Amino acid sequence: MLILLTGGSGCGKSSYAEALCGKLPGPRYYIAAMRPYGEESLRKIEKHRRMREGKGFKTIERYTDLASLTLPGRGTVLLECICNLTANEMFHEDGAWEDPFERVIRGVEALLEQSRHVVVVTNDVSSDGRLYDEGTMAYIRALGRINAALAKKADTVCELVCGIPVPQKGAMVW
Repeated sequence: MLILLTGGSGCGKSSYAEALCGKLPGPRYYIAAMRPYGEESLRKIEKHRRMREGKGFKTIERYTDLASLTLPGRGTVLLECICNLTANEMFHEDGAWEDPFERVIRGVEALLEQSRHVVVVTNDVSSDGRLYDEGTMAYIRALGRINAALAKKADTVCELVCGIPVPQKGAMVW
């Protein structure tokens, strides 16, 4: 089962995703796609580590190439998050793909083949209607295509608004 959680920054997606995964069968894997760089990202990574403490997750730090990842057991995966994975595939030296669409989708499909449940967290980054530099716009377009493809594949799509889950597709798993 594929569950896609989306919403704006700081809307409660991560907390909800972790609570949801706690109700799904183990083993539980947390795939951390945020590459540690700079003070802000290090603080955010540490915050997420503290949030996961005692919840039974095995953390796997994976920044690119999810398709080649082999999980040690069939269970529940929380992928946090598609935005970081997409950026890594587009802009980092071990990514550097002009269009990360196939690599990201293939990676999520590989997780689905190895798991009972995959919960994917992503952000809504294009609803502000602003124009950015060409590199940022390429990223926003790529992420939009990836999010749309994942939503189409997903059994459940849920938008988080102020910490409240608002189902958009399928039945919620509580």
